[in-house]
Amino acid sequence: MNSVFSNKTAIAIFVLPTFLIFSAIVLVPIFVSSYYSLLDWNGIGKGVYVGFHNYAEMFTDSRALHSIRNSLLFAAASIFIQLPISLVLALILASNVKGEGFYRTVYFIPVLISTVVIAQLWSKIYNADYGLLNSLLESVGLSSLVQDWLGQKKTALIASFIPTLWQYIGYHMLLMYAGARSISADIFEVAKIDGASRVRTAFLITIPLMRPILKVCLVFSVIGAFKVFDLIYVLTGGGPFFTTEVPSTLMYTSIFDAFRYGYGSAISVFIIAECLLFTLIINKFFKTE
Repeated sequence: MNSVFSNKTAIAIFVLPTFLIFSAIVLVPIFVSSYYSLLDWNGIGKGVYVGFHNYAEMFTDSRALHSIRNSLLFAAASIFIQLPISLVLALILASNVKGEGFYRTVYFIPVLISTVVIAQLWSKIYNADYGLLNSLLESVGLSSLVQDWLGQKKTALIASFIPTLWQYIGYHMLLMYAGARSISADIFEVAKIDGASRVRTAFLITIPLMRPILKVCLVFSVIGAFKVFDLIYVLTGGGPFFTTEVPSTLMYTSIFDAFRYGYGSAISVFIIAECLLFTLIINKFFKTE
């Protein structure tokens, strides 16, 4: 067995099928999109080479810049709201609370539900006429706050944040919970003997030892925020007046509504580059000796 793993030819043969599949579904589309991004093409006729004109237009178009800003806000909300909540829940569940398995399952259920279903669910909650949120506000005497949450520019973006944050809190919680559970119980016993409180133990022992899993959660959270599409598309379609538009929805409308395949491909390449850049930044931030 050891001779097989030390044989580079054998390793290459075993890796080749996976590499071919990965290339077919990931690398080839990236290179094709990169090529299309250099063209002025409607998807049917012959494309005209325009160089980096599509990229220049993207970084000077107010609509595209606004969509990039929204994606950065999504990422910020994920980092500073979603992940801290997930971390708190993970630490609580890892402290041997009663009903630990039940709560772990309940928190993870939203992750298993289709994003489209969740978007439809929250669109009903936000509905201006019969939505649960407005009905709840009216029942507690806050009728002055009743409004069309997804139909107004001042509330649409925040209302779009909440379903995304809610859906994936359980996902990150489970990863962090596994990270906390992997820490040796002997360390916590020593801390307890030394008189460390639970809060002090969490900040000085548990969280520092969870750095690898926290990095993974941070990368997943940021990438998920940058490429969010289906929830925004079903909830608002990018409206009202492009208030909730993100690069992925702008890419979709550019390609399939405006038939600007070159411009849409440039946006897709930007999303990939954005994800790679922030992944490298996060890895650099978490790099230790």
